[in-house]
Amino acid sequence: MPLDKYHSKRDFTRTSEPPGESEPSAKGGGTARLYVIQKHHARTLHYDLRLEDDGVLKSWAVPKGPSLDPAEKHLAVAVEDHPLEYGDFEGRIPEGEYGAGTVIVWDRGTFEPLGEGETFGEMLARGAAKILISGEKLRGGFALVRTRWGGKDNNWLLIKEKDEHARPGYDVTGAEPLSVLSGRDVDEVE
Repeated sequence: MPLDKYHSKRDFTRTSEPPGESEPSAKGGGTARLYVIQKHHARTLHYDLRLEDDGVLKSWAVPKGPSLDPAEKHLAVAVEDHPLEYGDFEGRIPEGEYGAGTVIVWDRGTFEPLGEGETFGEMLARGAAKILISGEKLRGGFALVRTRWGGKDNNWLLIKEKDEHARPGYDVTGAEPLSVLSGRDVDEVE
């Protein structure tokens, strides 16, 4: 089952995170799919990139958050798939639970894979995917490239493409810290 790892890390009698029961909203080639970045203040503050594929949200923890500067290559560590319903999740994960801390939806919208003759899943399996994001804060082309840095297969780089949406030197996470859903920051979540 695609969400077995996700379920094994959570006690749904303690956490308000969604268990996930939905069907895929899109499959195949260039169809627009759900894109979400959640700001997550757990042990450390980081951002979670989530991209819909085959009925789940493929997920990466991005310690420094996304950048609009094509010169910056930010580490993105692949983590377990999340259910589609997680794309709306804001709240507090209780102490003692995996990922304990607060979560907000920092950005959301849709994305399209930019592979010719390849599905998004095939691009990820190959270790390189180009995507076009249409979010409220992030727009334009991005690349996800797997690295073998540290001898790990789950390390990727998130890189902004050089396009009209690139903003060299602009700190988008610092300038735009609030949730696109609730208007709150992680420290304001109950």
